[in-house]
Amino acid sequence: MGWKPINKLTLLGAAMLLLVACSVSYTFNGASIDYTKVKTIQIADFPIRATYVWGPMGPMFNNELKDIFARNTRLQQVKRNGDLKIEGEITQYQQRNKSVSSEGYSAQTELSITVNVRFTNNKNHHEDFERQFTATSSYETTRNLNSVQEELVRQMIKDITDQIFNATVANW
Repeated sequence: MGWKPINKLTLLGAAMLLLVACSVSYTFNGASIDYTKVKTIQIADFPIRATYVWGPMGPMFNNELKDIFARNTRLQQVKRNGDLKIEGEITQYQQRNKSVSSEGYSAQTELSITVNVRFTNNKNHHEDFERQFTATSSYETTRNLNSVQEELVRQMIKDITDQIFNATVANW
């Protein structure tokens, strides 16, 4: 007696069964969440505690942070008692000279945002942390900050919220 060839349909069915049987969900965005244990997330609004402030930055950051979790996970966002909890504050928004021209004047200005984040995983407290995340962006000093601020802040907020997402649910 020899081995019988395996039917392609049987092999495909077995592969699908293995995929469905896994309890950890891996997605192309890098999130690895065990949805059998973690179902909710609580994301607090981050107040601005920076000395220098640009008004629209707070709502832009808070909306993007909530949106990234809504787009890339199946976690239900709740107001309290979340399985995961993210809170913190925007601690710094500043600009500084990045480079000097041959004439001795500022040629580029660097804008930066720093956010302090406290993450609590109520299902696994070994993953809890408090950490700062920073993003920077530069612009030519010949340009007015008002003309580039919104675009640069959006880029930096996207960068920081990606960093927070990766640190909290990617677990790589």
